[in-house]
Amino acid sequence: MKPALAEASPTPGTPRKKTIAAGPLAASPATEVDTAVAAAAPAKPKRAPRKAKVKATPSELDRLQKIIVDSLDDDKAEDIVALDLSGKAMFCDRMVIATGLADRQISAMAQHLAEKLHKEGMKRVPIEGATGSDWVLIDAGDIVVHLFKPESRTMYGLERMWGKELDEAV
Repeated sequence: MKPALAEASPTPGTPRKKTIAAGPLAASPATEVDTAVAAAAPAKPKRAPRKAKVKATPSELDRLQKIIVDSLDDDKAEDIVALDLSGKAMFCDRMVIATGLADRQISAMAQHLAEKLHKEGMKRVPIEGATGSDWVLIDAGDIVVHLFKPESRTMYGLERMWGKELDEAV
């Protein structure tokens, strides 16, 4: 006679999936031991609430924009354009767009700009695409800087997207 096969579990899947499918356990009445253990456990320190982002004043934005434009000009960036996006975009108040001719030049412009902004008190200046890309983005808080190769700048057309032509069309 053949040995009997064990019955298959009614819930398919791994033990973790079975636990999730079963749902939360019913609360059992607390015992004195449970209460003592909970009281002896150190309380988790509460994290300080995040500070709300403080918008820079127009004069502060003008000062930062001048630093950015001067840095790009010093690094021989071409066709530097600064756009005022206050009231148009939620992610920034100003946008600076410039062109570099080679990957190395664009990378150097981004690094120099990050160093100058750090000296001005910005703790962290995120840079995206600085490792040999046609488009580098630098997040300077309320000012976003785009560095392009000429063909990429033409293709993406950020000036057309955010420029004065958009206001006139509306």
